[in-house]
Amino acid sequence: MAETRFMTINMGPQHPATHGVLRLVLELDGEIIVKATPHIGHLHRGVEKLAESRTYHQVIPLTDRLDYTNAMGNNLAYVLAVEKLLGIEVPKRAQYLRVMMAELQRLAAHLIWLGTHALDIGAMTLLFYNFREREDILRIFEEVAGGRLTPTYLRIGGVAKDLPEGIDKKIKDFVDAFPGHMKEYETLLTKNVIWLKRTKEVGIISKEDAINWGVTGPTLRGSGVKWDVRKVFPYSSYEDFEFDIPTGTVGDVYDRYYVRLREMEWSNAIVRQALDRLPKGPILADDPRVVLPPKEMVLTDIASLIRQFKIASEGFQPPKGEVYASVEAAKGELGFYLVSDGSNKPLRMRIRPPSFLNLSALPKMIEGSLIADVIATIGSIDIVLGEIDR
Repeated sequence: MAETRFMTINMGPQHPATHGVLRLVLELDGEIIVKATPHIGHLHRGVEKLAESRTYHQVIPLTDRLDYTNAMGNNLAYVLAVEKLLGIEVPKRAQYLRVMMAELQRLAAHLIWLGTHALDIGAMTLLFYNFREREDILRIFEEVAGGRLTPTYLRIGGVAKDLPEGIDKKIKDFVDAFPGHMKEYETLLTKNVIWLKRTKEVGIISKEDAINWGVTGPTLRGSGVKWDVRKVFPYSSYEDFEFDIPTGTVGDVYDRYYVRLREMEWSNAIVRQALDRLPKGPILADDPRVVLPPKEMVLTDIASLIRQFKIASEGFQPPKGEVYASVEAAKGELGFYLVSDGSNKPLRMRIRPPSFLNLSALPKMIEGSLIADVIATIGSIDIVLGEIDR
């Protein structure tokens, strides 16, 4: 009998579709993938260990750099965990500002995903369209927070500063124009014959397998599971907003593409609602453990000033214990687990990144498929190695 031999090849980390630091070891029978093994150890940022040597406030800039396409969402998950530990109630205006920034960030993240995913498969035009709208969002971030890619806008107890004058009109102009841009994207891809051939019935993961592998976000919802942390465990006043949870049916590359498009429409709608309903009031909690008193209060409220100095002299002392808080980030459930020993630094921080668990299911999606389908499947998961290899 003829001997069956498999060819073993590396796809990545140099391959553009593997984002520079993902290595896939593929065993091939001709062009059919028999076995796929992801290797992620090319980055080693050590963010969780770094957090142990920084105060709770100083950890916030580290979170921006996890999934660097979703900095606002990373900030939100972390500060929610610290606020849960301290029992801080965030003012309503700050909660709405957080929602607005998180949804704009989701749009920016999905835009960069759509452009690069299409480019991986061979559609170049869409990348320029997507970066055009993403630039509008980054300019809004620049005015609001002072930064574009890593704005570090959120604070424990609220946000760094209120909206600058005139920015509400720019946000409104963006949300008014965005539905027209969505039509452009769909005209290029949704019914494009080549796109359908490259994405339909490719990279399938069933509802049961997606749940068993711990997949979350659009990758899970593409398989037909209606699960969204914003709905199931509402945070930051998400219960005040009207939006739906789009799902797929097959769980293939096309379903994951379609779900993200619908999510972009709902994110745009949430930003509009937040802007229209934005309440007045403070943007930071009245908690001297984490928030300095306003300048005008220093001159008028001596009791508050004395209290501030007393807490400052005693130091930041959170209660001992452990907490977990999560958000629906652009790629799925992003959670932070914090252990406190009562000092001003976390004793331990553990991150639950959606990209890591979603990527773990990649072999299930591609084994038995053609090697050409690997690129489309990786793109449909929407991974960022910055949060995978922390």
